[in-house]
Amino acid sequence: MSAAAAIAIGEGLERITLRAVATRLGVRPGLISHYFPAAEDLVDEAFVRAATIERERFFPTSGPPVERLAHFVHHIETGASLPLARLWLNARHLSRFTPSLDVTLTSQDRLDRARLRTIIEDGVAAGEFAAVDPEAASIRILMAVDGGGSYVNSGDDLTHPAHAHFVADVCEWTLGLPPGTLRAISAR
Repeated sequence: MSAAAAIAIGEGLERITLRAVATRLGVRPGLISHYFPAAEDLVDEAFVRAATIERERFFPTSGPPVERLAHFVHHIETGASLPLARLWLNARHLSRFTPSLDVTLTSQDRLDRARLRTIIEDGVAAGEFAAVDPEAASIRILMAVDGGGSYVNSGDDLTHPAHAHFVADVCEWTLGLPPGTLRAISAR
């Protein structure tokens, strides 16, 4: 699964084949097909592996909620999430044609939304965020992440603050935080 996830992140989901994974591992393709008779199953599992690793890196489960949110935003703003943004964009495109990937993508999206919603619920309860609907707030924030991620393959200069800080701006607006709060926390 690690080899398949590495191919997914580095080259795209459509590059995951039984042969490509076998070559990377130095084994015969028959060994891979023994565990994954259909390449589609391997693609789904590779996406799950990559999305799970991303979730654990980008959504901390301990610490003050505003710091957990700043950690998440920092990974986006520093470009640490670019390979995974490419993967999500790739998966969203391919899911139109692959029903099992659509189910997998929907499931992983719900898990990310739940992790973000927990941060927001904790922040509202602690008085760090405005009293907002955590589900609606998490949807808005993840739409901002996906919107920014849609430019991941662009050759344009995306350093303008309106683009570079878009996710932070949406988080702050959505959660009633003063502008610049999340960047200030990340700078500490």
